[in-house]
Amino acid sequence: MTRRATENTKALDAFIAAKSEIDAMLERLAALSADHFENSPDEINWGHVGTLNHYRAKLREIADMAFNEGEDAE
Repeated sequence: MTRRATENTKALDAFIAAKSEIDAMLERLAALSADHFENSPDEINWGHVGTLNHYRAKLREIADMAFNEGEDAE
């Protein structure tokens, strides 16, 4: 195997490992969201809203980078 092929194989392995970790995080987040972030409607307060807005801002930052939107728009 050539050096370039070896480097590509290593890069591909690292890419797949990172993608798998992202997929697992997204799956966990989707399940948590489906469960209303483990809150019942009677428990919701402004602290929960703040926490969810923080999560949303972080996810928006990631989505903006991935899709070249928001501050990352070309």
